[in-house]
Amino acid sequence: MTPVVIDIGTRDTRRVLIGGTVAGVLGLLALFGSVSAYGGGEPVGGTVALVIGLLFTFVAVAAIVNWKKVSRPRKLVFEPPGVRWDDPQGSPWAVPWPDLGAVRISRTQERVVQLADALTRRTMVRLDLLPAHPQAFAARHPGLAPLARPDGTYRLPLGDAANLIPIIERAMLTFAPQLYRGVQDEGFTVGLS
Repeated sequence: MTPVVIDIGTRDTRRVLIGGTVAGVLGLLALFGSVSAYGGGEPVGGTVALVIGLLFTFVAVAAIVNWKKVSRPRKLVFEPPGVRWDDPQGSPWAVPWPDLGAVRISRTQERVVQLADALTRRTMVRLDLLPAHPQAFAARHPGLAPLARPDGTYRLPLGDAANLIPIIERAMLTFAPQLYRGVQDEGFTVGLS
């Protein structure tokens, strides 16, 4: 059977590149606008544009500073021996199927109200690993400690990734159907963006 490989690094790199570029352009436009406003005798408008320009420019600079960390290759791999996180420059891990009691996908629907009163929806997706033997699991897989939750599960956040749910479902049904517990909806949240 061919492994199912989900390339997380490329997806995140593309998002940071687009977001950083848009923020940089908006930041520079606002900074130029502040110079024009100050030159035109509008100190309040100039100050507002300066603050907005600095905020957007900060986001662009943060994207540049964190570029190496975000753009590193990361893959979630489902294969006959088990599931693994391939992260050569980070914290890779691998869990054989017999070490797991269950695997599920959890998702939260987020409704985000943006400044223009538009309502967007995001689906935050996580892969939940439920150990077959929790105490032995923690000792056998110390690299998973950052993903541990108080309820004894291990949660890998995948971000706004509703499109990954059918891919993960097919992979689980191919390699470990006896462990797959489906998608768990955890409700929705409302926030501002």
